[in-house]
Amino acid sequence: MASKGWQHPYANIFKHVRVEEWKKSAKEGEVSVCMDKTLKCSVFRIRGPVPANSYILVPRNSKQSLGLTGRYFYLLFKPTPGKYFVVHLDVAAEEGQVVRVSFSNMFREFKCTSTWLQFPFLCGAAKDSVYDSTSKSARHGFVGPAPNSVRWTCLMLDLQSVLSVYLSRCYRHLKSIKLCANMSVKNLFTSDLLLDPGVSFGEAKLRGLASSLGTGPMPRDMSFPVPQGSSWHDLYDHIKFPSEGTKLPFDSIQKSIPGTGTVASQRSPTRAVPRCVNLSRAVQDRVSLIQQITTPKSLLRPVVTSIPELPVISTHNSDGLLCHNDDQQQVSACLSPHQLTSRPPHFTDDSGVHVFVHTEDACSKQGDDSEEEVLRTTLVNSQACGSSVPRPLHYSSSKAIKHEKLLPDPILRLNRIIGFGGATTKCALWTKSGDAVVYPCHAIIVSMKIPSKQQRFFIGHTDKVSALAFNGNTSLLASAQTGNHSVVRVWNYHKGNCVAILRSHAHSLSSLSFSYSGSILCGVGKDSHSKTTVVVWNTTNVTKGGEVSVLAKAHTDVDIHTMKVAFFDDTRMVSCGRDNIRLWRVRNGTLRSCPLDLGEYHSVDFTDVSFEEGNASSQNPEDQTLYASSRSGHVFEVDYSRVVIRNVRRLFPAQQQHSERREKMTFNTGPGIAINSISVSSSFCATGSEDGFLRLWPLDFSAVFLEAEHEGPVSLVSVSSDSLQVLATTSTGNLGFLDVSSRGYNTLMRSHTDTVLGFSVDGIRRHLTTASSDGTVRIWDIDSLHQLYDFVPEDSPCSVAFHPSEQVFSCGSSSGIVRVFDISSAKLLAEHKQHRGEVVGLAFSPDGEFMYSADSQGSLALYDSSEEDHNVIRVLCNVLARGTEHAPDALTVSSDSRCLAFVGPSEHIVTVADARSLEELLRVDVSILDVESPRLDSAMKVCFSLASKEHLLVATSANKILWVNSKTGRLLREISKVHKHQCSSLAVSEDSRFLLTAGHNAVKVWDYNMQLEINSQMFVGHSQPICQVNFTPDQLGVVSVGDAIFIWDFLAHSDSLPDSRSTLKASHVSTPKTVHQHGGVQLSSGMPRQTAPLPSSPPPKLDIGTTDRGAFGSSSLCEDTLTITTAPVQTSGAGPSSDPRPASFLKVTELLDTSPLKTSHTDHSDSKGKKPIRPDCYKHFIPRFKTCTFDQAAVAPQPGKEGLKLKAVIGYNGNGRGNMVWSAEKGLFAYSCGCVVVVEYLQSGSQRHLQGHSEEISCLAVSNDAQTMASAAGSSNGSHSLICVWDIQNGICRKNISYHKGLVQCLAFSRDDRFFLSVGDFSDPVVALWSSSTFQLLSSVSVSGPIHDVAFSPSAFSQLACVGSQGVYFCLINTCGLDVDLKVQKVRTPVELGDVELTALCYHMDSLLFTATNRGHVCVWDVNTHRCLMTWNADEGEIGVLLCRGNRLLTGSNTRWLRLWEVEAVQSMQPQVKVCSVGDSGTSVVLEQELMLDGATVSAAFDNTMDMGIVGTTAGTLWYINWSDSSSIRLVSGHKAKVNDVVFSSDESHFATCSDDGSVRVWSIPSNELVVQFQVLSQACGCVCWSPSSSRDGACVAAGYSDGTLRIFQLASSEMEMKLQPHHVAVTAIQYSASGHVILSGGKNGLVVVSSSVNGATIRVIRDHKGAPITAIHGVNEECKSLGWEANEMWLTASADRRVSVWAADWLKEECDLLDWLTFPAPAYFGDDDPPPSLAAFCPADPSLVVYTGYGVEKELLFYSLTKKQIIKKIALPHWATCFDVSRKTQLIAVGSKERVVKLLQSRSGRFQDFVQHSETLQTCHFSPTGTLLFTVAFNEILLWEVLGL
Repeated sequence: MASKGWQHPYANIFKHVRVEEWKKSAKEGEVSVCMDKTLKCSVFRIRGPVPANSYILVPRNSKQSLGLTGRYFYLLFKPTPGKYFVVHLDVAAEEGQVVRVSFSNMFREFKCTSTWLQFPFLCGAAKDSVYDSTSKSARHGFVGPAPNSVRWTCLMLDLQSVLSVYLSRCYRHLKSIKLCANMSVKNLFTSDLLLDPGVSFGEAKLRGLASSLGTGPMPRDMSFPVPQGSSWHDLYDHIKFPSEGTKLPFDSIQKSIPGTGTVASQRSPTRAVPRCVNLSRAVQDRVSLIQQITTPKSLLRPVVTSIPELPVISTHNSDGLLCHNDDQQQVSACLSPHQLTSRPPHFTDDSGVHVFVHTEDACSKQGDDSEEEVLRTTLVNSQACGSSVPRPLHYSSSKAIKHEKLLPDPILRLNRIIGFGGATTKCALWTKSGDAVVYPCHAIIVSMKIPSKQQRFFIGHTDKVSALAFNGNTSLLASAQTGNHSVVRVWNYHKGNCVAILRSHAHSLSSLSFSYSGSILCGVGKDSHSKTTVVVWNTTNVTKGGEVSVLAKAHTDVDIHTMKVAFFDDTRMVSCGRDNIRLWRVRNGTLRSCPLDLGEYHSVDFTDVSFEEGNASSQNPEDQTLYASSRSGHVFEVDYSRVVIRNVRRLFPAQQQHSERREKMTFNTGPGIAINSISVSSSFCATGSEDGFLRLWPLDFSAVFLEAEHEGPVSLVSVSSDSLQVLATTSTGNLGFLDVSSRGYNTLMRSHTDTVLGFSVDGIRRHLTTASSDGTVRIWDIDSLHQLYDFVPEDSPCSVAFHPSEQVFSCGSSSGIVRVFDISSAKLLAEHKQHRGEVVGLAFSPDGEFMYSADSQGSLALYDSSEEDHNVIRVLCNVLARGTEHAPDALTVSSDSRCLAFVGPSEHIVTVADARSLEELLRVDVSILDVESPRLDSAMKVCFSLASKEHLLVATSANKILWVNSKTGRLLREISKVHKHQCSSLAVSEDSRFLLTAGHNAVKVWDYNMQLEINSQMFVGHSQPICQVNFTPDQLGVVSVGDAIFIWDFLAHSDSLPDSRSTLKASHVSTPKTVHQHGGVQLSSGMPRQTAPLPSSPPPKLDIGTTDRGAFGSSSLCEDTLTITTAPVQTSGAGPSSDPRPASFLKVTELLDTSPLKTSHTDHSDSKGKKPIRPDCYKHFIPRFKTCTFDQAAVAPQPGKEGLKLKAVIGYNGNGRGNMVWSAEKGLFAYSCGCVVVVEYLQSGSQRHLQGHSEEISCLAVSNDAQTMASAAGSSNGSHSLICVWDIQNGICRKNISYHKGLVQCLAFSRDDRFFLSVGDFSDPVVALWSSSTFQLLSSVSVSGPIHDVAFSPSAFSQLACVGSQGVYFCLINTCGLDVDLKVQKVRTPVELGDVELTALCYHMDSLLFTATNRGHVCVWDVNTHRCLMTWNADEGEIGVLLCRGNRLLTGSNTRWLRLWEVEAVQSMQPQVKVCSVGDSGTSVVLEQELMLDGATVSAAFDNTMDMGIVGTTAGTLWYINWSDSSSIRLVSGHKAKVNDVVFSSDESHFATCSDDGSVRVWSIPSNELVVQFQVLSQACGCVCWSPSSSRDGACVAAGYSDGTLRIFQLASSEMEMKLQPHHVAVTAIQYSASGHVILSGGKNGLVVVSSSVNGATIRVIRDHKGAPITAIHGVNEECKSLGWEANEMWLTASADRRVSVWAADWLKEECDLLDWLTFPAPAYFGDDDPPPSLAAFCPADPSLVVYTGYGVEKELLFYSLTKKQIIKKIALPHWATCFDVSRKTQLIAVGSKERVVKLLQSRSGRFQDFVQHSETLQTCHFSPTGTLLFTVAFNEILLWEVLGL
């Protein structure tokens, strides 16, 4: 099959394989040949009760391939009536993947995997049969078994399109075919031609259909016979898949609508003439739009033609006329109704609607650019229809209808704009009074009052404003816009109205200048030939309504950058540009110019000119001095009257880079300042330069006396009329001014420099976050317009979303990375890289529990936003429509947080999914809605209605908005021609009264119910397409973004808006007055307060030092007040002020941190080399990430006087590497847990603990005589790592070694115990050799790459080897007297293995060395020649442990497999020229046994025969392995993840633990053995408690999980007794009542639920703590009569907002009353992490006392008396407490802290002791009921203490 020519024009498959011989094909079951009467030829009949048992298979052998490359597969078959059939096609893709394509009438729905596509086949029926009418009515074929009238069918499958559309793969060839019962088959063939079976050869010739055009008739031997006078389509069915030219779903194979799929019909597209039709029930059902089967991404389909149309019933048209109100400067849309006459509908008896349709001429009055509003609502005809069937109809306008419009009018009022520039940043003007600044923001001119920041707008330009100019008294304002239709507008500044519009006669104006009197206006621009044009207008009578005429006009080839009218003469102008300064004058209607002789400066590029400001009446023109600036740094002083250069100065920076002191400037050395702008007052000159400095100079330019540095080049400077302020703008979009007298700088406006792509609003803190194409994410204060934060990521941000309640926002980027930030702590909470394309959608659920993200490749991700790290819950691929046109709000979540909607998987489908699981609920196909349209409609945007939860709004490409029922999929309402262009964004108000849409540059507000005559108002102002629009959370404003950020007042709730100030001001909450103080705690009158008190201190600022620079290139905090540094300099007498103080240099810095991450200044610490990178292998030790710090001030108690004695350590640290040792001969067994070394005696189960470390232990090593052991861990003070050498017999530390800068990767003793070796980790890969007797350093070698493992030779005492990322290191110890030298030879890994790292090693016998790789290879090396002899694949993953005893080799890997190999044959290996594998060498390595463990292997120790040993895994388990009987036993078991709680049973016989790994474990005391484990997958268990029953049979354990469920486990049966879900969020606290009748549980949302322990019913929900997570629940069995309550028990709950409620309850009487309510004050928390928890408990000795600790004014324990209603005792603490417990029998209190200290204190005397045996933050501690035992937990370290007392 080397040539493919034989397959053209087609390949007859049955003939090719000679199917009748059954040599190249196979048959199974009942397959026979029979004569078919219809086709009059022999066919194959396949029958059988089970389709899979009867089939024809081509080719016969599955290893062979047909190799048929034809794109189209044709099957000529007939399904057996009343039976099922199946067809399987195995198709090969270009990527080498084989995909099975199956179709059958057994399949009920479409299914898709990466290797299998299953399509339902919907059988057709004979024409005019009952099945035919049924299938037509349903718009589907006959689902299920084939009907009795089924016909012969020609099925064409486009294999190339199927693979491309559904799997994004490229079709290569057809591999095999399997036809299963029950069917009759004539033949199969493939072809690259699109053949039409209904066209004969004669017809094809007449039509010109030829193979060269890719089409043609069916070959004669493949065609079906057609009697003369008959039609092929009347006798047979033709099915093409995917179907072209129809709107059939692409998830099933079925017959197309007749006439639409033929080639002929596609060649002549026509539109049916509108006519009277009857809408049948089948047509009515099309509005359902529901597809219950999954649809893949859409196939590109041609324009639909020749489809029968359903006419429009009636239309309501309205023209959008843009109206402008000059007084209010508001633009709205005034819509006048355009009525059409229509005939009322007539209802017929056949359950249809008889409709009369107007001709198209009646609607032709509406132009293409008009905004037509067509409304469709639901109409039910109960008389004509048997049931109420909603039908979308058009409302017709009538004279009887009352003309109502949307009120108020206008409904929006532009309040504020965040933005500056657009076309230019060189325009900004002072007013005469100096209290306001005028500047452009794209197409709008903004006037901002400086004291109040209040803005006023001049709206009228249709493109970006390029120039501004004021007259002398700032009463007239002139503005020009860019573009081909450039115009100049003249405004009355004080009134705000436009008084004249002038044609500029230029394509764009770059400069405008008014004369001082306002009678002359001069403009400069370019004409259509790019020649410079200067126009002078006479504006003398413009304020009186007079005409503005062109006074003079000139064209020139001279470059003009700036042109200004002289303030002393209206007829004189001056200009500057490249290579020229010119003086102009208007005389007798002509404009003449005179160039200035520049002499040697003829090539200077001039940027700006300025006259020395003065009084025109007091100075003569001859006395005027002109100043000009240039990019070379020269300032020219020009004598205006003589037209000569008076002086030329070149300005230099005040301080040269790297200079240590300021020096006086000279004008002849060094680089000059590139000056962009100059402004001169009577006393000083201001310059703005490219280096970002605004500088003030005396008029002799002797020295800079004031300068302010900006974050970008300064593009404009302007001195106010009183010379007290200097305005400055930058090219980066900043606008501010320098106050000369106070030397302070004030920022007026910051802005994005490119399109704003999306935004999100934090309604609680009134913050706005935006993402822009300029590569920044910025956070703004809505009220002050200040920029609070500025993030510059390495990749471009494209979407942002605020958390609904927390100060957290997420950002999606173009690279697909989603980052989540906590603003208050400046911490990067999470960074997810699930997406491969640009993030087009980002949203939080309204309840804040989940986050969603979508990308341009169609992927959708679900995150758990209730947790800080925002873990990924689920990721789906190919569920959204691909592309970026749906950004930035491609996702929408319903208000009840239950549903998620998006466009996908194709652009024609809208999917509604379950918001918690992403399970699909509904699909709506918008492409089959309008059968009249010749084009397929696609969805663009989706939005849920907030109040109407079942309403889903869809904006389509046909410029429509559809109202769809999100549960049923029915179309409820429709409007068309929403905007002139497609709708780019839509939103619904909270009360669902108003709809907000954006299209191109306009915003529209609609009546949601569309019941008015004029349903919308339109507002303009943006100069670019709007990217996103939405209501503010308080519904009082609207935000729209595109070219800038527009903030509008929403006036629909005008009653609640104050008149005197903006609606966007923040409201203030008053403090309750009935709050009394008792001992520092706020107490109410007995009931909880409705809201938590607001902190009086200001909100925390973003600490740049704590921002994760890995996520963002730079991050900065923006301040409006700049820091100023001063330094004295020499000055002249011509200073700007008469202040006797010496002049100073002032340095003004705008941002706290303006330097990017990548700076040219190299840090000395990094100058030595690049930062080491952690190797990508699990073998290398990496400690757990910790935020805690070790308390260096903690003092251990004196020996023999300890109040606590460590009794047992429960668990094993699976995060360590090689941290378990076992000597079978000596009986030594030791391992590490946290920072403790546990020496355990296996026979008795007792433990001895070696305590000397304060950090997590990484590895252990034991000497061969088992007398000495070494352990390594990091240092608590950040210095070198600590190695402790222990005397095992005495349990004392012999020596402390601190040598390695980083962590220690591995330790080893030599065979003769003379030497001891330590190896540093990847950050400091040093091999250190020590003496085992003195532990003095003998030698050390630093290698180039990380080392993972080391081993001494068992025979040659002076030999050892190391392995790492660079290969294997063979080491030799040379001893010469007292000198010891370590020689190292590095050998690379064999090239045959590829790019691998060596991760483990062990010696075999004398001369062989085994090494393992991170890809599962085992290599055998010759120790003498240092050559690799052979390799074999021992595992699929990374091998981390190698151990050899005799001829048996043990391998342990991260695939959890532990394998035992017989390697005796490797001893006979001889050195080869080339490394060979096991198969090539003829050597057999035998796998004896294998065992799968519960985690990756991290440590192993076996006896000399390898029969038994101990293995440690990452799951925190130590296994005893016995290969002889293939058994495994857990020796030590612990939690792998964080342990959240540990509690004793009431009889102290057991204790229970729970963890983030979802397990609840019950242990026995005193053996500490695991009794039973209850595991819940994919959930974290946050709390656990015991039932009060003390009997073993009746004891139960209740646990709370992260999904809000409670589970009760019965210990006797080891089964779950009950499961209930009282919460919808994570359960954070749980407690049985004292009597055991109820269970009290608290959730993360602050709800406390009382549930029955008998039947699980919810008895009561307590909402007093809502909004703050519950941190503690505690109960006691105590009478409350002394407190004035008739109750038999008390319980309390504490929440994270420092509130404690105390309750009295009698559960048998169903009584529960609030006893007291405590609120503890605290200042604002500025820490980088979460504040300390609020904890409370009853004092067991006196239950009327409540012990409390938490974040507050002081670190202390508080004792509150319920009887005295006050705090009676305080105990000061050195640290914030993270957990505490009070002993029931003694006065002892155990307190844990983040500093890893367990503090045992006496509550009466205050005496205490510190214990620092943990390596992590303490998270829980509990005394036993008798008070003799104490549990403390840090992460997964569980320590059991014996309480001796103080």
